[in-house]
Amino acid sequence: MIKTIIALGGASLRGTDRILERYILAQSKKEKPSVLFIPTASGDAAAYIADFYDAFSQFSCTPAHLSLFTIPKGLDLETYILSFDVIFVGGGNTRNLLCLWQLWGVDLILRKAWEKGIILAGSSAGSLCWFRAGITDSFPEGLMVLPCMGFLPLSNCPHYNDEAGRRPVYHAAMVAGKIGTGIAQDQYVGLHFRGEELYKVVSSKQDQNAYHVSYDGGILKEIIIAAEKLG
Repeated sequence: MIKTIIALGGASLRGTDRILERYILAQSKKEKPSVLFIPTASGDAAAYIADFYDAFSQFSCTPAHLSLFTIPKGLDLETYILSFDVIFVGGGNTRNLLCLWQLWGVDLILRKAWEKGIILAGSSAGSLCWFRAGITDSFPEGLMVLPCMGFLPLSNCPHYNDEAGRRPVYHAAMVAGKIGTGIAQDQYVGLHFRGEELYKVVSSKQDQNAYHVSYDGGILKEIIIAAEKLG
């Protein structure tokens, strides 16, 4: 099985085109894939869960969600999570997400899911979590570097074009040696990884891109990776 991660820059489950969601489901190669939504970063917000069902009910799939705040008694988390074809992680507070996942062992289960070939995807916090580190607004002090799960050996910065502070903070952190080489993505952009390698960059909108950002020899480099516009 191919280890797959599709990390979105933001704006997922909103709007009406559902192009990125359709793309994620298609990677399962199944007529009716099962999809698990993990909304931990939002505190399992009821409105966000409703948005998920509204979005994915438009496709031929079987949607479900996992709330770590209301886990059914007797549920075997590992067996349950590993029974899905696609796992979609919602946005919110990445720091809280990682803390709760570590407490419940969800981080370890998700690594098993990845190695098993289950499609891992997500938006914003659901992008950052898969990388070595990223820029997050999960702290009261503002945008900061946060170590993440490290499935992917790069750093990450979503919301690159829709939140003005992200780019300068990412650059400054890289120059200061607080974060390593990585990939940033605009709001409507998905980074499709096969294993640890970037396979494709896709977008549901025109003029949205990804960026390879590095700092070497005293020079900060930002190279545009043009996104393939999905129809």
